[in-house]
Amino acid sequence: MNTRVLDGEIISSRLDDMRVYDGVRTRRVMAFLIDYLIVGLLLIPFAILVFLLGIITLGLGWALFGVLAPAVALIYVWNTLGGINQATLGMQMMGIRLERLDGRPVDGMLAIVHSVLFWAGNVLLTPLILLATLFLDRKRTVHDLLLGTVVTRSDR
Repeated sequence: MNTRVLDGEIISSRLDDMRVYDGVRTRRVMAFLIDYLIVGLLLIPFAILVFLLGIITLGLGWALFGVLAPAVALIYVWNTLGGINQATLGMQMMGIRLERLDGRPVDGMLAIVHSVLFWAGNVLLTPLILLATLFLDRKRTVHDLLLGTVVTRSDR
């Protein structure tokens, strides 16, 4: 799919090289754990702000605690996975990135949809999300398949 013609010769894209998928599954799991830690640390200052807002509003502000974790996580994903590196901080540490099969860059909205589908898939099909990587091409998960994305090694 990602081919181009240069001087009459068809040039295959980097996504066709199977070496860019070596070790992606393990790196993806480790990146997920690192990102969870980062989001957890980001929650601390925001939780303090919501706590203080709750005191000022006589308890009404504490209702924000219900949406605090998803909001912080989605803002984190929008700014990192949807950013120029196309990878969260955990993914960058593990040397992987999210790429679209059509060659266009990952934007913030696709990053959000990718994360929401991941969580929705975990609620409905918990074991199948990771088990799918054993059977699908390019070690893709179900939400990667639905969105036309793939996770690759950024160092290859």
